[in-house]
Amino acid sequence: MNIHFIAIGGSAMHNLAIALHKQDHHVTGSDDEIFEPSKGRLAKYNILPQSIGWNENRIHDDLDIIILGMHARENNPELLKAKELGIKIYSYPEYIYQATRNKTRVVIGGSHGKTTITSMILHVCGQLNKKVDYMVGAQLEGFEVMVKLTDDAEFAILEGDEYLSSPIDRRPKFHLYKPDIALLSGIAWDHINVFPTFDNYVEQFSIFVNLIEPNGSLIHFEGDKEIKSIVSQSTNEIDFIPYNTPTFEIKNGQTIITIEDVAYPLNIFGKHNLQNLLGAMYVCNQMGISTEDFMKAIQSFSGASKRLELLQKNEQAVIYKDFAHSPSKLKATTSALKEQFPNRELIACMELHTFSSLNQTFLNQYDGAMKSADKAFVYFSPEAIKHKKLDMLSPSQVKASFNTDNVEVFTESTELLARLKDIKFKERNLLLMSSGNFGGINVDDLAKELINKLS
Repeated sequence: MNIHFIAIGGSAMHNLAIALHKQDHHVTGSDDEIFEPSKGRLAKYNILPQSIGWNENRIHDDLDIIILGMHARENNPELLKAKELGIKIYSYPEYIYQATRNKTRVVIGGSHGKTTITSMILHVCGQLNKKVDYMVGAQLEGFEVMVKLTDDAEFAILEGDEYLSSPIDRRPKFHLYKPDIALLSGIAWDHINVFPTFDNYVEQFSIFVNLIEPNGSLIHFEGDKEIKSIVSQSTNEIDFIPYNTPTFEIKNGQTIITIEDVAYPLNIFGKHNLQNLLGAMYVCNQMGISTEDFMKAIQSFSGASKRLELLQKNEQAVIYKDFAHSPSKLKATTSALKEQFPNRELIACMELHTFSSLNQTFLNQYDGAMKSADKAFVYFSPEAIKHKKLDMLSPSQVKASFNTDNVEVFTESTELLARLKDIKFKERNLLLMSSGNFGGINVDDLAKELINKLS
């Protein structure tokens, strides 16, 4: 087919474009901005647009379909031309559904843990040589492309994002996948720019549960009261399979989990990760993978990229980075590292970077989110607030929202960097949490420098 991507530069969109190119479809695309790594990866496959910007002349009768990304606007000239010519227009999730409609679709949803759980399932399938199609929103280590679509795989593993599908389709992405096997990890208010109230946000997950195919199954974390309420009220005729925190212990800095009376040492840690593991195991059980095979395979799993990812360590300190930015993720990640190394001081550093986190209405959700840390550094950029056209925040307002005495607030990345470099990380651990880059700090170089000081 001849396929054109409007807004090809997105993290998900460019992966799908590459996947379809590798299937020998003729792929073209456009965007008004394309950054790395999307830019380099599209160039590698010769599908990087020759010029940046929109051009309605790219839209013609020879195109079979258009795939429309969320980054475009409703009045996009290419979109208007496609409508005028009557070319079939798919949103990203619509196309994924069409490509997997004859497969058993496994959809991983929830406000947190989606990428990790999806990564665990893909890791186990890879270890067991089980062929699956997949779509993951984040770039995972060991995967060249985060979308795989084939003719012969029985299962399609899809990360189910609750954000909107396209500028002309305001449904959450995960409403379009109609899973046979689904998982919900937890519900914590996010995307305040799209779902202005918590009740409206929760409603999207209720709709998702009712869209699971008849005789399908929902694996769900029973420790989440919103999910428990949704499950109790659902009339969908599916199997409901709860999971919780498995039995575990920490010995010499390593977590050992016990499943069916067998102890398995792991490379990952933290209650949230162990809950994710149990959910992933139940999903794999539904796919025909035994508990024993799953547990043997998962022991070599070291974590999803940017999710509690180890940067540097020695005998005196460890430094991790994490994608965490929402209150629930901060709390879970900070607690996990403190519990794993209870005798070391923990310095946790996070960036308020997303639309929700920089919104005054949402800010109080961070109450107590970093109380597990001995010292908590919070950074935000006033320029980012201006760019997002939000009301300005003050450092005192941000400190008050976290509501713990351990918090220091920074608005200059140079000051934050100097503060971190001034600390001697002997019997201290550092956790860096952001979906951005702390105003331009290279965290990999910083981690090396801090650890080298101890040599």
